[in-house]
Amino acid sequence: MYKQFLARLASWHIDSPAGHHFEKLISGLGALIAIYIIGSVNNQVVPDLGTPLVIASMGASAVLLFAVPHSPLTQPWPLLGGQFICATIGVTCAKYLENPLIAAAAAVGLAIFVMYYLRCLHPPGGATALAAVVGGPAVHDLGYAYVVAPVMLDACTIIAIGVIFNYIFPWRRYPTALARHKEPADVLPHVGEEMRSPIGENDIRYALRKMESFVDISEQDLQQIYELALHHAESARMNPEQIVLGRFYSNGRTGSDWAVRRVIDESGIDTPEKDRVIFRVSAGAGAKSTGTCTRREFAQWAKHEVELVDGTWVKCP
Repeated sequence: MYKQFLARLASWHIDSPAGHHFEKLISGLGALIAIYIIGSVNNQVVPDLGTPLVIASMGASAVLLFAVPHSPLTQPWPLLGGQFICATIGVTCAKYLENPLIAAAAAVGLAIFVMYYLRCLHPPGGATALAAVVGGPAVHDLGYAYVVAPVMLDACTIIAIGVIFNYIFPWRRYPTALARHKEPADVLPHVGEEMRSPIGENDIRYALRKMESFVDISEQDLQQIYELALHHAESARMNPEQIVLGRFYSNGRTGSDWAVRRVIDESGIDTPEKDRVIFRVSAGAGAKSTGTCTRREFAQWAKHEVELVDGTWVKCP
């Protein structure tokens, strides 16, 4: 029972975002600078409101803006529109719903609903809406002025800091409209027409719509990830010269598609189109069957050479 609990707990673990240590350092530094400046501005403009409450949702915005500056959730319209809508809804609920618990729940629920339809989903806005209800007399006395200062004042300030700070680093551009969208040839080294992705942005846009769920990644970034993954997969393929008589090869797939083939005969002809191999499927899909193909086609199928060690197929060093 104890081991099962630990296994289940481990399955909930999510690896930290990829990236160089320097990237993580500058993300934290950007947030530090932004929150310090926002707190200083708030102390001058709304000194009686209380800095910790004012910058609570801005702390969440800072995580998005400086840790994932290319996220659709933190672009200028989601940030500005989301904070404005959430603050307005929060103040309205606080003014017209007497029960604080109902007002708080309605503020957050309505904020999400409206942000979805206005395409300005910004998660920290939920804290902004909630603060308008549970922020106490200091916030309630502001009324709709709460929307202007501190909320929109803070939102404009953090966007300005985000633009300036991220511009210092060439690989970080905020907003993403400032980034030049790279073509596959710019992203991938030595990419030729035969390696270009058959999937374009329109295809990705269609797939995202069909998912009927919000995905926190831009179409351009998703396209670039696919191109890089495709290049990595292609570069990992074997060359025809590596296909040797008598050796075993795997396609490297998982599940029912996995298979191991052994080259049992070859033509030995130098012409690539006529240089054929005969193979037997030693394990996996189609086990014990035989087939023939060109050496080049076999190399395109093979992921790596394998060997049988203590009853288990392992990748050759």
